[in-house]
Amino acid sequence: MSLKRYIGLALLLAGPEAAGASGDSPPSTPAPVHEAAVTALTTTSMSMDEAVKMAEQRFHARVVKAETQHDNGHTVYVLRLLNEAGRVWTVRVDAASGALL
Repeated sequence: MSLKRYIGLALLLAGPEAAGASGDSPPSTPAPVHEAAVTALTTTSMSMDEAVKMAEQRFHARVVKAETQHDNGHTVYVLRLLNEAGRVWTVRVDAASGALL
């Protein structure tokens, strides 16, 4: 396929905005979004970094070890904390909700 033909095909697939079409035509309607995709995007989830920050602030301690475990289909962050007095303990954080387990 020639370069000129490839560019034309790319512009055609990209839509009228990419091809430099004027604003005379009405905007195209967005493609329908599957409900499962919307649910997946709106589900509250917590990253490992967020879980570490939350635990450090809540317990006034430093996370010295963090790992991810999968427990019955749920992702759980297992965090080992160390406070200024030298006490070490472990907390488990549900990655989906951010709740301490």
